[in-house]
Amino acid sequence: MFLIGLLFLQCSENPTTAPTRSLDLTAAEKELVESDNSFGLRLFREINEAQGDSNIFISPLSVAMALGMTYNGADGSTKEAMQQTLELSGLTLEEINESYRNLIELLTQLDSKVQFDIANSIWYKLSIPEPEADFLQRCQQYFDALVTGLDFSAPDAASTINAWVEESTNGKIEEIVDDPIDPLICMFLINAIYFKGSWVYQFDESQTQDTLFYLPDGTTATCKMMSQKAIHGFLFSDDFQAVDLPYGDGAYSMTLFLPWEDGDINALIAQMEPENLNNWLSQFSSDSVNVFIPRFTLEYDRELKADLTALGMGIAFDPDEANFRNMYSSIPQVWIDKVKHKTFVQVNEEGTEAAAVTDVEMGYSSVTNPAFRADRPFVFMIRENESGTIMFIGKIVDPTGG
Repeated sequence: MFLIGLLFLQCSENPTTAPTRSLDLTAAEKELVESDNSFGLRLFREINEAQGDSNIFISPLSVAMALGMTYNGADGSTKEAMQQTLELSGLTLEEINESYRNLIELLTQLDSKVQFDIANSIWYKLSIPEPEADFLQRCQQYFDALVTGLDFSAPDAASTINAWVEESTNGKIEEIVDDPIDPLICMFLINAIYFKGSWVYQFDESQTQDTLFYLPDGTTATCKMMSQKAIHGFLFSDDFQAVDLPYGDGAYSMTLFLPWEDGDINALIAQMEPENLNNWLSQFSSDSVNVFIPRFTLEYDRELKADLTALGMGIAFDPDEANFRNMYSSIPQVWIDKVKHKTFVQVNEEGTEAAAVTDVEMGYSSVTNPAFRADRPFVFMIRENESGTIMFIGKIVDPTGG
């Protein structure tokens, strides 16, 4: 079984549900949704390549929004690389920021029967030159970010940030920042998301039974299998079947994709590109469906540096090459040290509760490391250091000349 879409932005209406209010998006907002979804699917496929037989649960929206704040501080080749990886090339910085601001408002107010909260925060180190005021102002204005200067060496520094994380995820994720804080970290840019929705058609707990679940290695595990019969969006294809289970008044839904018994879940994930996904979702039709899904709880975490590097933004993690001059102009070297991602999801007879946190940790060096690159003619000598005797001396004009 495979579920997707819970923490994705979905700009096309599912034909089987009727949102409480219409998402009247501008052209830029639609393009941002498409960019975030495309980036999220690529990230999911990249992680699945590394964790093919493991449970995975990520929030593309959370990762994109945390990196969206960070993008405001990037410049030069670093900004270009992040732009390509996040698929933001068709949008100006102003369009990106304004679209995020409007989407935060729309998504959190879309369905009165669903709780969906988005919170952003920036925590910067007080003992070094302050971040650029314009950068902090943009993150406050467009991402509604809480901006706080903090003594990172204080005993309660990490717990202060983690308390915000716990509160913003309704207690589902208790910490994201390590204690004590690494002295070479100058800033944390954090996004937190919390979702709680009840099924439109709830499962009857008395009908839940112990059932075998077939694992990828051919063995089985016993799970609590919920069941119901109701009108849902449904799709049969050559490779899989899918069902759409709405929450609240129908603005949000969980979409599940199930390969046929002789199918391969990883082969299906490999096909999950925006064009294919949008095509599949457009083919759903309403029908009376017998639905059987397991009750489950999952906590997941992953450090995303390797995945984001593979997707093209490795320069942002390079202490010597990264350019975040729009974040810190008075510190010679600032780079992304880590991107940490944690999620939680619980699916039961009543509905779904989920949370996600993405933490972008910025590293810094107050002194520019000197570089010696001998890529032109040079003189060299071999010396005895105590007496100062020069034993050999030479010149190289062509190191390949023999």
